Parts: sequence; structure tokens; C-alpha cells
Amino acid sequence: MYVPPHFAVPDHNTLLDLIGRHPLGILVTHSKGTLDANHIPFELDRSKGDKGVLNCHVARKNPVWEEVANGDEVLVIFRAADAYISPNWYPSKHEFHKQVPTWNYLVVHAHGRITVRDDERYVRRNVAKLTHMHEASQPAPWKMSDAPKDFIDTMVKGIVALEIEITGLVGKSKLSQNKEVRDIQNAGEMLNARGVNGMGEAMLAAAAAKSR
Repeated sequence: MYVPPHFAVPDHNTLLDLIGRHPLGILVTHSKGTLDANHIPFELDRSKGDKGVLNCHVARKNPVWEEVANGDEVLVIFRAADAYISPNWYPSKHEFHKQVPTWNYLVVHAHGRITVRDDERYVRRNVAKLTHMHEASQPAPWKMSDAPKDFIDTMVKGIVALEIEITGLVGKSKLSQNKEVRDIQNAGEMLNARGVNGMGEAMLAAAAAKSR
């Protein structure tokens, strides 16, 4: 990924925080001369490995777990907010007419080594952790024991777990940081006015950081 210095996010914990808040990743693998991409929710374990470990599971019928070998290098892409930015939102455009449209976004690329975990106990633990993470905010969180045991047993047998040890993180925060503070500020306010609050607030924070 091309990352100009003004869009780089070098802080490791900031990138892990973004992954934690946006756990749906795109797992990119390479096998038999072709690329494959699978959209999968991940559970991040910061306590394992030097840089953390990503855990997920896929359907047993999904060939991805058979097409990779333990230790293969893979890429997982996590995307947070994104939005189109009109040049009309930059005050400087109306003075100098030297602005063009762009698309802003926040992304993290996690490089890592994959391990296939076709182990029922590991799969159950993985599913339980993911469920607990995503059900925590529900008024009455669902848990695996809410379903009949034989039903859960059948479901568990139909999936395979994947473990990815993170070897490197690359983050890009494209928030018009190469523009004037007033341009970043106004574009952020325009996004908020349109209900695109994730990117709007990120741009306002970028404007505040640049003005300091």
C-alpha cells in the first residue's frame, strides 16, 4: 500500500485499536497462482505473539483453509470510515480554484503467518470468544448454551478455525492532512452535516491536530 508520510499511522496500538473497533477483515491469500479474498470477522488477541494474533473461523466447505499451508504469509485488510470529499467543501477552492475531488479513508493492513486449526476445542473457544465480544452490548447477550447442544455440535463440526500471527502492520489515515486546516475543518463539518459522522469526526480531529 502506498502511504505518503502525511497519511502514515506509525503507532502500533492505534492500529490495533482500529482493528478492535472494526473487526470485519478481508483475508487475502495466494494459492496455485491465484489470489483469493474472504470477508471474515476477526477476534484480536493482543497478548499473543510479538504484535498480536488474529483469530477467525470459516465454513468447512470454504476451500481457503485447504489451499493455504501453515506458515504461509497472508494479508488481512481492515477498513474503518471512508467518504467522498467534494472540492467545493474546501474554502480555499473558492479563492484559488485549485482543488480536485478525492476519497478519504482509514485502513489497516495486517501482514501475518497463518495456521489452520482444525481442532474442535480450539474452534469452540474461538466461536465463544467472538460471540462474547459481539454480544456484549446486547441487553440479553446470546451464548452458545442458549441453543441445543446437538445443534451447536453440528455447527462446530462444520467450521475450521484460522490463526494469524501478525508480523507487520501498515496504517493509512487519509484525512486531507495535506490541505489547509480550514479546508480539513470545513470538509469534516460538511460530512457531519450529511450524517457521515465517522469520517467527519476523524477529519475534525485531524484539523485540530494540525492546528496545534
